[in-house]
Amino acid sequence: MHEQRYTRKHPWTPRPGPGRTRRLLLTAVVALVPLAAACGSEKADGGRPGSGSVGVEQAVTGVRWNVDSVTVDGTTHRAPDDAHMTIEDGTAAGTWGCNTFHADAAVEGDRVRLTDVRSTRMACAQAPMAFERLLSRTLTEGVLTAGVDDGELTLSTRDGDRVRLTEG
Repeated sequence: MHEQRYTRKHPWTPRPGPGRTRRLLLTAVVALVPLAAACGSEKADGGRPGSGSVGVEQAVTGVRWNVDSVTVDGTTHRAPDDAHMTIEDGTAAGTWGCNTFHADAAVEGDRVRLTDVRSTRMACAQAPMAFERLLSRTLTEGVLTAGVDDGELTLSTRDGDRVRLTEG
């Protein structure tokens, strides 16, 4: 019977020769230096580092936003005083103006999408109820584009309808 002995832990691993280790190290350095140089200097929008869409995502979440108005088909409707919302940890919550709501919220860069909306069904005066229907329909009709500028948030639909909010 033939007995086989292995001097290395894994027989299929080639033993590094004197030049092989150096070539591997040089290859790793050549591959990693450009990547390390690019870290922190990438510009998502051609502006200063950190000014890309991640900033929009961070600015949208964790803030109480007071709803100022909804513009649908070119007509702007003023919000009731208590209409607001907060987006945080995958959830949106607030009040449409009379009824409260909760929804699943996905924020990716400058895109916001509210789904699986749950709302109370209190009866209110006709004007706040009409506003609620406009606001809820605009916020939940699909993916919204978010624009944040100096404490103001605008959520825009693909069709150009807008919800304007201010930090509060």
